[in-house]
Amino acid sequence: MGSSLRVFKDPEFLAMSGSAFARAQAYSTVAIALALYAGIFDVSSTVEGLFGTAFALVQLVIVLPLGRAIDTGNAKRWLLFGLGLNVVVFFGFMLVSNVAGVIVMRVFQGIAASILWLTGSTVIGEIAGGDEQGLWLGTYNQVGAFSSLFGDLIGGAILALFGFTAAYSVLAGVTLIAGVLVYAVLRDNPGGRKDAEEATGRETLESLLSLASVRALVGFRFGLSFGKMAVITFLPIYAHTEFGMNPFIVGGLLAGGKLTKAITQGYVGDLTDRWGNKHLFIAMGAVLYAVGALLIPLAGFAEGVIPGVIVTVPDLPNAPSGAIELPPAFFVLSGAYMVCGVADSIRLPASMAMFVEEGERFDAVAGAFSLRSVAWKVGQVIGPVTVGYVWDGTSVGVAFGLASALIIAATVVFLVIYETPAPTAEPTVSD
Repeated sequence: MGSSLRVFKDPEFLAMSGSAFARAQAYSTVAIALALYAGIFDVSSTVEGLFGTAFALVQLVIVLPLGRAIDTGNAKRWLLFGLGLNVVVFFGFMLVSNVAGVIVMRVFQGIAASILWLTGSTVIGEIAGGDEQGLWLGTYNQVGAFSSLFGDLIGGAILALFGFTAAYSVLAGVTLIAGVLVYAVLRDNPGGRKDAEEATGRETLESLLSLASVRALVGFRFGLSFGKMAVITFLPIYAHTEFGMNPFIVGGLLAGGKLTKAITQGYVGDLTDRWGNKHLFIAMGAVLYAVGALLIPLAGFAEGVIPGVIVTVPDLPNAPSGAIELPPAFFVLSGAYMVCGVADSIRLPASMAMFVEEGERFDAVAGAFSLRSVAWKVGQVIGPVTVGYVWDGTSVGVAFGLASALIIAATVVFLVIYETPAPTAEPTVSD
């Protein structure tokens, strides 16, 4: 049995882990900051949804040409550019003073995040051994999940104690360190040596979509992204605005889900390499995520059922004598997000490994990841603002019920469409 620890002996994996750490920490810290912006500017749920939609819309536009550029260009340079852009974004966030400013910076953050995720995943898939892609990708995701957890806890604490400027300064410092590691250690042009006429062009994308497995995965990710992005966008906002949770407490809430997501991905990735049937791992994880989403609205009924807990921490704003209460809703939301974390740990390694396998058949791994990302971005653009609108017009229960139903429906369609690849000769792109 493979061990996720052994991949850390590879210097290039360590360098790539640094970029994953910086990316995920930034995403988590900014997610908590968005909850604070929602309270400061007193916006509606629909506008809150725009915080997520702005981030995703620009990614939807750039992801296909970006995948082509990564497949045909120098992936190392793209990584360094993405890290540098993230630093610029953090300084931009320090200057925002209204909702429009937040939305604009989310656009630029979306560009940087898309570059780092797509390039990082492609490079890991390329440099991993052919029979260990699930292990490498799963462990790479573990690093991101642990970093995201770190961003929830440390980022939330810094936001609560010192404010926006300090939090963004820390993010900029971590990102600069990651850039130095990538520059010093990662080989030049890792994986980006494909012919421009063959990699991620229209014919290659059509060939990828001719595979039933790819079509099933692309369709599945649309419904999953609609529901999952509703959870990611609104859970911290719901905790802060509805139950008055301090950003430090919101960070702790999110950290529980990141922990369950982080601790098992490398192990599950190794299982997918050895057991096969990756589509079943994907379906199982998706159904479990839908269950977690359905549990979130139950937080509104926790009062009087679950006792609150008083926690003594260093002096925080609006928390006299350093004593803050974990409201009953905290425990419901934490449990729901932990379920979602376990679900992701089951689904992600299998999903990413399948896209790498199919992309390698046409020498276009980044192209396959581009299709994966496009399907996600469509739901990510529509999901947050739609769920916010439904929430404004109905209730939190209906909003998250809709998110859960779409995940279940996407899973059913995925299992119907998916066909286990036959052990035949690999297809090639026609001349």
